[in-house]
Amino acid sequence: MEDGRTAHIYTLKNSNGMEVKITNYGGIITSVLAPDTQGNFDNVVLGYENLAKYEADHPFFGALIGRFGNRIANGKFTLNGEEYELTINDGQHHLHGGTGGFWQVLWTVESHSDSTVELSYLSEDGDQGYPGNLQVKVLYTLTENNELRIDYTAKTDKATPVNLTNHAYFNLSGDPESQILDHKLRLQASHYTPVDETLIPTGEIAEVEGTPFDFTELKEIGAEIDQVEGGYDHNFVLDRQTNDALESIGLLVDPQTGRTLEVLTTEPGIQFYSGNFLDGSLEGPNGEKFIKHSALCLETQHFPDSPNQSDFPSTILEPGDTYQTTTVYKFATQN
Repeated sequence: MEDGRTAHIYTLKNSNGMEVKITNYGGIITSVLAPDTQGNFDNVVLGYENLAKYEADHPFFGALIGRFGNRIANGKFTLNGEEYELTINDGQHHLHGGTGGFWQVLWTVESHSDSTVELSYLSEDGDQGYPGNLQVKVLYTLTENNELRIDYTAKTDKATPVNLTNHAYFNLSGDPESQILDHKLRLQASHYTPVDETLIPTGEIAEVEGTPFDFTELKEIGAEIDQVEGGYDHNFVLDRQTNDALESIGLLVDPQTGRTLEVLTTEPGIQFYSGNFLDGSLEGPNGEKFIKHSALCLETQHFPDSPNQSDFPSTILEPGDTYQTTTVYKFATQN
């Protein structure tokens, strides 16, 4: 690292030939090798080949996001009668924990094996403006069922918002210079949270039926994207059977390679981002240009700006309670 500390990459493997590489810098997933219907393995996430590129500013490629995934309006919230001001890094807003958030810190490796790596980090009171000392642990596991499982836990000594997620950019074709507009997506979500021109939720929970946001059946991502100003970058409200059980809530399909990605989570929402801000200026390990819509993100989460939206599910972690959430990305193929 620039400050002389050393980051490492940990390679998780299973007997099916899948490999996932994760670095303790930013908890970043740097590559995921997954098979297609012909048995060919390709990297299906965007990433870099060296640490310097990750230390430079980047659009959260593969990163572990915290303390708060997504946006907090104007970088402010009030909790227990006290107003907190956060760092600003997205126009006038606070995004994904701000500059110096969890995606830009060196995590401690608690343990690792051929199939797991556990990371921990102490986010001290006042970090990016947040209250409380927050102790976080994240366990990555690659299973024999080709699942990448992410278990997040956290404890605090003072009430604070917490909303952890991962920001992997997926392109199931394995070709990062192709677009994901022909991928098909299904989300178990009959509602979403509309946003203003700066991508802050208006507070409304709207029905997707009859709108371009209806992914309740498998649909090409490019089918109606032109009707969404700027492209998809919205929180979908998941239709859950229970409050906190691990449920299958989405499916992504690449018709060309037959690769599929099933998403399971304990979270109430998911941010579907269609790679709108990629513009070809960033390059991968072999010089491939990451163009607009060359990947998408499926970020499981509580809703954006929740600390300022009393009608949204609470993201406040209290002392004595344990924040605990799980997301699984399951890779497979279809004929």
